[in-house]
Amino acid sequence: MTIPSQTLHIDLGTRSYPIVIGTGLLGDPQTYNGLPAASAALIVTNTTVAPLYAQTLQTALQGRFKAVHTVVLPDGEEYKTWQTLNLIFDALLERECDRKTVLFALGGGVVGDMTGFAAASYMRGVPFVQVPTTLLSQVDSSVGGKTGINHPLGKNMVGAFYQPLLVVCDLDTLRTLPPREVSAGLAEIIKYGPIADLAFFDWIQTHIDALRACETPALMHAVRRSCEIKAWVVAQDEREQGLRAILNFGHTFGHAIEAGMGYGQWLHGEAVGCGMVMAANLSHQLGLLDAAFVQRLTDLIAKAGLPVRGPQLPSSAASGSGGNAEAYLALMRHDKKSQAGEIRFVLLDGPGRATVRAAPDELVCAVIDACSA
Repeated sequence: MTIPSQTLHIDLGTRSYPIVIGTGLLGDPQTYNGLPAASAALIVTNTTVAPLYAQTLQTALQGRFKAVHTVVLPDGEEYKTWQTLNLIFDALLERECDRKTVLFALGGGVVGDMTGFAAASYMRGVPFVQVPTTLLSQVDSSVGGKTGINHPLGKNMVGAFYQPLLVVCDLDTLRTLPPREVSAGLAEIIKYGPIADLAFFDWIQTHIDALRACETPALMHAVRRSCEIKAWVVAQDEREQGLRAILNFGHTFGHAIEAGMGYGQWLHGEAVGCGMVMAANLSHQLGLLDAAFVQRLTDLIAKAGLPVRGPQLPSSAASGSGGNAEAYLALMRHDKKSQAGEIRFVLLDGPGRATVRAAPDELVCAVIDACSA
């Protein structure tokens, strides 16, 4: 189904850029009009996406650049490492790419984060474009300029804020996603409702089946509204000194699950979905949120095909811990929102409102125990 494209703008002064959403965008050379002149481009993709879309993007770019190179990374969160990042630098250096070379991140959140970090670092900064091909990356990770890699002790702990020149969300690429990846993306869509837009939350509840079926009109609205909310937040707090932290609703618990289970065992969206259930329950225990909304959110996350109960973390997840909840706590102390060892959570101060605050360890442990399998 072909629908007219729509363009949003993220307002960051001289670092502002458009987010184009629609169908048939990836292979259309006009999509990339306005990019700076350069002799070379490097497409960064992975072993899953390359056979599907790399040639299409390369063909679209060939009239704009003298040379269009491609580097194919291994696929998976477990490869979001220094070693894989160096494959991008190797490709740039081996091809004698200069500081005007434009990088194109063709893939999901892992490819986008690593390409952005490489662009921020190579020759102290080269331009890059996000071409996200997963639902999660279209509604979250491709927008806002967060880039980075994982460390064994924490997710995205090494990176930089570095904005792209353009984000291209071609909804056609979502047709090749397996159902598990679609559900993972829905987690990041769902989060926007409880933290900022209760009407959008109502809409998601009504259209969850259409979203899981990847129906284009539903996807168009969900991707656009998600990007609008994120663009509004990032424009006010680009470097996450305050407001932007609310976008991490569910992520503090979720990152602990990802790190504790081993990167790649749980998809990011799966961990965030479960993390939102834990965060909502903690909000209720602190007297911020009524039980009815906790249940409503939990039911929607389950209907999206996401887990709503956390795993028992392996005993090796956090050395010296006294149990499952303590293992979560030890990992969460590495969260970027932590201050002086105090874990700060994104919580719901009522439906549609978010706040960032600490909570007693005993209460957090009780919530983890109650919400774990």
